Amino acid sequence: MQSIFDEKWNRTGTGTIKWKASDEGRKDIIPMGIADMEFATAPCVIEAVRRRMEHPLFGYFNLDNRFYEAIMNWHGRHFHNEDLRPEHILYQNGVLGGIAAALQAFTLPGDRVLCSGPVYSGFIRTVGDLGRVLCPSMLKPDREGIMRLDLEDMERKILDNKVKAFIFCSPHNPTGRVWDEDEIRDVAVLCGKYHVLLISDEIWADFTPGGKQHIPTAMVSGLAKDITISLYSPTKTFNLASLRCAYAVAYAPWLRDAMEKAAVMTHFNNPNVLSCEALIGAYQEGGEWVEQLNRYIRKNQEYVHDYVTSRFSGVRMQMPEGTYLGWLDCSAPSLDFEQILKDMEHCGVLGNDGASYLAPKHVRLNLACPMSVCEDAMSRLERYVFHIRGERTA
Repeated sequence: MQSIFDEKWNRTGTGTIKWKASDEGRKDIIPMGIADMEFATAPCVIEAVRRRMEHPLFGYFNLDNRFYEAIMNWHGRHFHNEDLRPEHILYQNGVLGGIAAALQAFTLPGDRVLCSGPVYSGFIRTVGDLGRVLCPSMLKPDREGIMRLDLEDMERKILDNKVKAFIFCSPHNPTGRVWDEDEIRDVAVLCGKYHVLLISDEIWADFTPGGKQHIPTAMVSGLAKDITISLYSPTKTFNLASLRCAYAVAYAPWLRDAMEKAAVMTHFNNPNVLSCEALIGAYQEGGEWVEQLNRYIRKNQEYVHDYVTSRFSGVRMQMPEGTYLGWLDCSAPSLDFEQILKDMEHCGVLGNDGASYLAPKHVRLNLACPMSVCEDAMSRLERYVFHIRGERTA
């Protein structure tokens, strides 16, 4: 049966960063790097923006109750969170902007910030641009290959570096982990013990194609509520990155007050009327669309996982629990990783070098695309990059 997500869109000429190489003349590429989707957004989002466009005045405006109610209802339906109130929600121009505001509110230049590695490259840039120092604690695979937090290493890093804040990526980009409740509670206990601010990036919260339930960090305990600032956005879920709309959730008044002051000091954190209408339309009517999206993404992840593990000698891929990513471990001694990157560029499958996530010899692939694109990408990688049984195709 044909899916709404099977349609291939021509994005050349739209200024899309992901397709820059196509705009510059290369027409054979499959861009699987930057994390936006190759799917049209939900019809309810288009309709919400269209309705607002019918009123031809776009002056200064304030957020109304619809904005807060849409967020509260979404969290209630999808995350079983009935505690959220309008006063807990702070508009943010973007998730990274919200993280930057939290760091500016609660840390000083030179302070150390803990992150779980592999580290999303946006965290690395944001922490560095603010003059803070990144302290990565690398995840460790358990006996089944599932990536786990290394709590002992995290505690050692906190003590040795006098860490002031921990940026927690939940679900985790790029490995695709959806953290268990016990894991999140352990993080909150550790941060609470040493008075470390817990900044929880939950932009991937709606992507749980493996069926696990995303648990908001602040929901695991009263302690977590007291020390956590969480960041969310519909832009990842509904493919609206260039519309720029996000929000922070902070339950403790002392967190909200400082966060709000830091966020407004730039004078660039005012809401965009069309972005907010998009959020309202998405959260009010987009639930079924997201369910279909997750089912489609899961089929792509299963296809790529099975292809990689059965045909690419030496390459390992753990089935992701969340996100729409694939994380390929190419660290086997039999593999020449530098040559892999060159061959991927040559055959037009453009992924992300894991070095930018502090994980050399890994590749991140964006699998939020039509299944036919995944099939083409895997075929090219098998033929031109991984050369099964040592064969090379000219």
